Amino acid sequence: MRSDPLTDVLTPGLPDEAFDHDGQLTKREIRALTLAALAPRPGELLWDVGAGSGSIGIEWLRANPTGRAVAFERDPERAGRIARNRDALGAPGLRVVVGDAPDVFDTSDLAPDAVFIGGGLTVPGMVERCWAALRPGGRLVANAVTVETEAEIVRERALLGGELTRIQISRSTPVGRFTGWRASMPVTQWIVTRPAAVDPAPGRSADEAVHVAEESRP
Repeated sequence: MRSDPLTDVLTPGLPDEAFDHDGQLTKREIRALTLAALAPRPGELLWDVGAGSGSIGIEWLRANPTGRAVAFERDPERAGRIARNRDALGAPGLRVVVGDAPDVFDTSDLAPDAVFIGGGLTVPGMVERCWAALRPGGRLVANAVTVETEAEIVRERALLGGELTRIQISRSTPVGRFTGWRASMPVTQWIVTRPAAVDPAPGRSADEAVHVAEESRP
């Protein structure tokens, strides 16, 4: 791990410039709030779905050295970028899986304790597959920026419950000789915890949900 005043901090929320990215990056303040919502605990496994630059999985492992994380990313170039960020920022345990979610979930034989959906929310079956794989008591967090993805998490919340939060960050910026505020795009965050008792995912019977959950476990 490189020694750098920007990256030697232990709390989530590394500067955006610490990551190599092509614009697909959960911004610093939103990232810190997302990690708080995911609530990493020792030894737990995170699925970072639509990982982009890998920032959520990397910050999960930096905050939780005994934890584990898998980054699912469909774009090979971005997957390579995730691997470079992982190596540069001290998260060697991050496993990078290239493929289309949710189909690529079949390559993982471990059920996650937490799932973050940062991309692919509108892909059919995405939330249902994540929910079915999640261990009882596990947390699912999804961030939406577009109207379409926001509509999807509102629909899913009606089925599964949970909490919605609208987040918007403004940063100071020069306005001539003065200083003003430039607002970033608002993010709608959905946080839901799977009940301790096995419950069916949307569109599944209880027996089907149990079968999927058991197949996903080691």
